Amino acid sequence: MQKEIELFKDGLKKEKLKITSQRLKILEAFLKTERHMSCDDLYRAIRRGNPEIGYATVYRTLKLIQKAGLAREVDLGDRVSRLEHEYGHKHHDHLICLKCGRFFEVFDPEIEQLQERLALKYKFNAVKHKMDIFGYCRKCKS
Repeated sequence: MQKEIELFKDGLKKEKLKITSQRLKILEAFLKTERHMSCDDLYRAIRRGNPEIGYATVYRTLKLIQKAGLAREVDLGDRVSRLEHEYGHKHHDHLICLKCGRFFEVFDPEIEQLQERLALKYKFNAVKHKMDIFGYCRKCKS
């Protein structure tokens, strides 16, 4: 967690922003969970022990966490923006159930190779990608 905190502090310095205790508390709360967190989720979690931290501060800090490369935005098909850990986590894709909302993190080397071949074929310099497959999980498909 210490490396992520240092990266976040470096990001704040680059943006010429102050390193505040509120921002650090929000970052630590985010880093302590492996869940895909919406701003509302994190706000509720952080407010329990820190009632002085406002929603706008949580929202802006999440954007800074993302900008520092510590998190990426995920949309699981319900129009709720969530962040998941990015730094130090392996790339993965998502299978998302349209009925119950459950999702599965998946990785398949063959899909990754296919994406690389497609980029080469079209002389496209791919920097990053994400793949979300929407459908019905085993429980909901019947």
